[in-house]
Amino acid sequence: MTELQYLGGFGNQLSSEALPGSLPMGRNSPQRVANGLYAELLSGSAFTAPRAENRRTWMYRRQPGVKCTGTAHQALPHPTWKTGAAAGVATPPDPMRWHAMPVPTDRALDFIDGLHTIVVNGDADAQTGIAAHLVLANCSMQRVLINADGEMLIVPQQGAMTITTELGVLHVAAGQIVLIPRGMAFRVALDGPTRAYVCENYGAPFRLPELGPIGSNGLANARDFQCPVAAFEADLQPTTVVRKFGGQLWQARADASPFNVVAWHGNLVPFRYDTKHFMVIGSISFDHPDPSIFTVLTSPSDTPGTANCDFVIFPPRWLVMEDSFRPPWYHRNIMSEFMGLVHGQYDAKPEGFKPGGMSLHNAMVPHGPDAEAFDKASNAQLAPHKLDDTLAFMFESRWRFRCTDFALNGGALDPRYAECWAPLSDHFKA
Repeated sequence: MTELQYLGGFGNQLSSEALPGSLPMGRNSPQRVANGLYAELLSGSAFTAPRAENRRTWMYRRQPGVKCTGTAHQALPHPTWKTGAAAGVATPPDPMRWHAMPVPTDRALDFIDGLHTIVVNGDADAQTGIAAHLVLANCSMQRVLINADGEMLIVPQQGAMTITTELGVLHVAAGQIVLIPRGMAFRVALDGPTRAYVCENYGAPFRLPELGPIGSNGLANARDFQCPVAAFEADLQPTTVVRKFGGQLWQARADASPFNVVAWHGNLVPFRYDTKHFMVIGSISFDHPDPSIFTVLTSPSDTPGTANCDFVIFPPRWLVMEDSFRPPWYHRNIMSEFMGLVHGQYDAKPEGFKPGGMSLHNAMVPHGPDAEAFDKASNAQLAPHKLDDTLAFMFESRWRFRCTDFALNGGALDPRYAECWAPLSDHFKA
């Protein structure tokens, strides 16, 4: 099991060293770093950002980044990785659902090659919006990826990953998530055919939402997030580095692996979170609470309370409300909702929405429980009920999503999705 340490809180200063005595005391960049190392700063925010918002990490490494990320980059075509709203196609205001796509077996696909963009919005250069991707991979990366456009929130659905970063190693499987900061080098090793959802966030970095009247405890607790400890590769062989930069992929040959950091300290770190630690809060009287009560992480926008992106989960939980319709109600939302199902069954769509599938309900597109869920919920005995063996999630954004050509024409779009509401009849009695 990979050794990890707990964040204890977002923005907390952390440190780790694989070789004792490698961290400088009192100086971030001394004239001569211990053990012949180089000092290098990775800044995830502007230097003059408020102290509470400032994200950066000092790394003490065997070779500086200029030796480990390559020069003379060449364009690397990628037909299915798209960036920003301009890369999308005309998208109708329909509710949409995609069947689970199988992991191909006829060709080798690593994390990069297996990435397929489903929906996009915003603009990476303007640092707004997100993209939602589906990864279908069957082999480990032998190269390195650095995303300069945004941070990457990875939600495994099938298979497990070992993710090597400049700051250490993280192991993640279905039911867990991992976040890779913008600009940090990483490599993904697989233990078999793997399917995962990815949110590429161009906007403000993800953080914990404010709790407001909930108080000091609940939802995702900062103490449950884990980051790696320092680890470095002993043999620094040349490697191929792929950069995501300005919506394009570029590759170069680097003289040495970037995974050579012997010690580090700071608060810009990759982290892992296990969703089983999420403290669900719901109603104990009546009405179904808004889905915002399930927010794990949020990327705020310049409009307070209206997120660039919220990462929301629907984990196992008790339903105990009295005289209430317990599944999500029918609604239209100013926010746009992209959903995926990791495992189990989603209570508002007992049929048709399967693990590995996806759905999209754009801004002001009506949606809600299918006819089966409505009938069952309307006639159920309202005893306490435990929703178990389930995990769905949502990337919710203030910006309208545009589908990619792959999403609309890749063969997985369900053309009969709207039929799930067809049996809903007019029962009005004057």
